[in-house]
Amino acid sequence: MTMDKNNDMPAGRRLSGRHRTLLLRFGAILSIAILIAALIVLSLLKTVMVDADDWNRMCASTLSDSSMIEPHRGDILASNGSILATNLTFYDVRIDFLSESFAIDSFVYYLPALADSLGYYFPQRSRDEWERHLRAGIAPPRRKRSRSWTILRKTTRENADKVRKLPFFNISRNSARTGLVINPVTVRSYPFGEMGRLSVGRMAYAEVDSQYRGRWGLECSLDTLLYGVPGLKRKALGTRGYYQQVVRPAIDGYDVTTTIDITVQDILEHELAQMLLETHAEWGAAMIMEVATGDIKAISNLERGKGADSARVTSTLNRIVNPYEPGSVMKVMTMAVALEHGWVDLDRVYTIGHSYGYPANRPIRDTHSPATLTPRQFICYSSNIGMTKLAMPHYEQEPDLFRRHLGELGFFDRLNTGLDRETPPRFRQLGNRSWDRVDLSRMVYGYSTAIPPLYTCAFYNAIANNGHFVRPRLVKALRSPDGVDSIIPVSYVRENMISEENAAILRQMMHDVVWEQGGTARCLKNEIVEIAGKTGTSIIALELPRNATPAERAAFRGGYNAGHNRVTFCGFFPYDNPKYTCIVVMNDPRGGRRGPAVTSGTVLMNTALKMHARGMLEPDPMFEPDANATARPVLHSSFDNSRNRTLAAELGVGRARVLRQPVAVAAGHVPDVCGVSMREALARLEGAGYAVAFSGTGFVSAQSPAAGTPAVPGTRVTLTLTNAQ
Repeated sequence: MTMDKNNDMPAGRRLSGRHRTLLLRFGAILSIAILIAALIVLSLLKTVMVDADDWNRMCASTLSDSSMIEPHRGDILASNGSILATNLTFYDVRIDFLSESFAIDSFVYYLPALADSLGYYFPQRSRDEWERHLRAGIAPPRRKRSRSWTILRKTTRENADKVRKLPFFNISRNSARTGLVINPVTVRSYPFGEMGRLSVGRMAYAEVDSQYRGRWGLECSLDTLLYGVPGLKRKALGTRGYYQQVVRPAIDGYDVTTTIDITVQDILEHELAQMLLETHAEWGAAMIMEVATGDIKAISNLERGKGADSARVTSTLNRIVNPYEPGSVMKVMTMAVALEHGWVDLDRVYTIGHSYGYPANRPIRDTHSPATLTPRQFICYSSNIGMTKLAMPHYEQEPDLFRRHLGELGFFDRLNTGLDRETPPRFRQLGNRSWDRVDLSRMVYGYSTAIPPLYTCAFYNAIANNGHFVRPRLVKALRSPDGVDSIIPVSYVRENMISEENAAILRQMMHDVVWEQGGTARCLKNEIVEIAGKTGTSIIALELPRNATPAERAAFRGGYNAGHNRVTFCGFFPYDNPKYTCIVVMNDPRGGRRGPAVTSGTVLMNTALKMHARGMLEPDPMFEPDANATARPVLHSSFDNSRNRTLAAELGVGRARVLRQPVAVAAGHVPDVCGVSMREALARLEGAGYAVAFSGTGFVSAQSPAAGTPAVPGTRVTLTLTNAQ
């Protein structure tokens, strides 16, 4: 064996240059690996021993990230249980084009068929428009595509499920491949639309807590009860990763039962709207109260359109709670003070005439009065001079005493009805100067003061109620999320505002307004419903516009807009057994019908007549049940047998009977709702995506289109309701 003289390795085993290079590379890689391993070990030791507290705090902060669980908002119901406001769940359907494994090739392949199907089932876009819309979603480079490309907004569950079965979306149940995202959206729904809109209210986005909250009406004033209590959830670490742990469950809001009667509301709004159009008045406001309980049965605030829209009437500001100069309806309050303090001789004869300068100021004028009147006739003839001569001798030395006497009757007490922006009457505190006496001489017949129609109606209601000043209320019951009802009792501003004797005198005075020959509302005589009340007319005061400049404000001197009047009629019916009190205010009626009786009074009278025709005022033989009838009345009707069984168990109803079986219909056909309540019919039809119109009360007796008729979502289904089954 030969040996290299310069190397001990045998010549046959000498390393080539290539082998040496490989060894050097291996050594370098091994060194780097050892270095990295050492760094990892050092980092691990640093994490576990040195930085352990910091990492623990970071972990705790991650797991403590919490989010709010929004509660289910309560419903607002009419007095008979009809839904005025409720939550409906709809769905937003979108495509996530950046989904982890989105099958873009399959999407392009199925796109024409998908567009064709969408155009057939959802014709709001044509087939070509759907294709352009879908292609626009994949047109940008991948990184710039949308994660939320809208297909449908606020659609029904049925439609959302239908999208799942369309071409491309049906290739996989894995949403990561198709990118299909279906998110539930809660929508506040108002089945009766504009009816009672201002009293029920509406929702709006609140920037304070980034939630939709009540903006006005009951939605606003009862927002805390309706909204409920938010829950809390936070991220937690489980065996399969993170999940949302409920820390505190949400507490749903209360359901609120209002005093609103849908039938009365519909009658009042129709009559007020009709009168606005006939008289070209600017706006009108009306309210009906139940005498014994103070329940507000209807509130209407309407405004006539301008110009080309003059034939259109819409809901506007809630003027029932806004203070205005009341005009002569104030005379009843003045007479009530006079009667209660005993300084009126009802049979004394006063000289009236047509003009009376008190005190050496612009004359007070009468347009309805004869030469002489007694205080019993002041209300009937609406005598400004008579009221001034009656009241001023008792308040000349201390003008503010009149305001204090009104306060003793509870006139300025907050009513707390639940109506948003409720404002008490405005009476300026008077001193003992000559202009204070002038102001008082106008206050006693309805000027130089401002009273909301709500307060006038409540005061008149106390007179109709034998002097018991019941507090008006818009809410009569609350139902907690666990189903417990809380009944809100009838309450009183004053148990006895005035004596029963004085209340009877005032009722007779208001009866004379309608039924005596000289009464200012004698055109309202009607033998079917006997009405009593008081007319009021006030010249509309000049007002600064909201956007007035400082110069305009400085130059403004007030005054009145001659020839433009606000007319009011407030009264109760039937006279011999008062059940309802109503006030109607109309602003600036034009043309031949401009007085309070022929405008506001006519609205009240027509409303009373229609309520009588529906048997709402007094027992009538035509509305009494047949004593010989053998069929029992229908208490409740539903296609859900569990509801029927629960109701029977709760109320102890002995038996239920099958009225009819529902017709089974396929998807895309109108559901069968004949025989059920409006509430259940509304849920079934709107849940299937159809619009609903109805007439009548009771249970659904007919529907059009008929059950089983093919109809696309959005089709209007008209229901007829009757009380007979």
